[in-house]
Amino acid sequence: MVPTMVLVADDSQDTDRTEALRGLADAVARRGEAPVVPAFGSDREVQRAVHSVEGPMVVVPAYVAGGDLASSQVLAGLDLGGRFDALHTAPLGAVPSIVGDLAARLLATGWTSGDGVVLAADGSTGQDERQAVTDVARMLSRRLGSPVQVGYLNSWAPSVGDAVERLRRNGRDRVAVATWRLVEDRDYERLHDLGATTVTAPLWPSEIVVDSLLAQHRAAKARLAA
Repeated sequence: MVPTMVLVADDSQDTDRTEALRGLADAVARRGEAPVVPAFGSDREVQRAVHSVEGPMVVVPAYVAGGDLASSQVLAGLDLGGRFDALHTAPLGAVPSIVGDLAARLLATGWTSGDGVVLAADGSTGQDERQAVTDVARMLSRRLGSPVQVGYLNSWAPSVGDAVERLRRNGRDRVAVATWRLVEDRDYERLHDLGATTVTAPLWPSEIVVDSLLAQHRAAKARLAA
């Protein structure tokens, strides 16, 4: 029996975010590899959706590590009730194909090697996700052949705005923000008001994201079967 993939994220009462998340869930389901249950909403709504799933399941975060503080809090509070036929994966982190896509998005906005780069993350409840953001920044820096600063929107320091300002003080007239978040929402719109020259779009829509989520599900399915 193929475990159900339960995609988990906070939807923050944000209609654009909810629409994007449901579009992602539909795209994963269209691949036909596994039944897909979207669990988007508050802690209680996510818990209810998870408990409604019968049979084996894999809970897959519908966000990137360090890229969605609210969803990280939802996942941290999720109780699988000690089920032997259920587990959850870590959020997507420094996946080479995703970081490569992010580098391509920067180049498409007109970034050149003389420009500054800020990787705009959000924050998280755990240090594992903070380390993942650091790993992404290092991988992106290697891809670009240029330094990459990290900034955060909703927790940790420095803030995205501070990181942009620091690069300008250090002589970078043009600063690009590389958006480290999966879907468009109100927080993404804030990035356009922080003084950067350009801001990349969120990582979804992209078939690379769908591929990566399904790869996580396949790896978890193998662990459940072991």
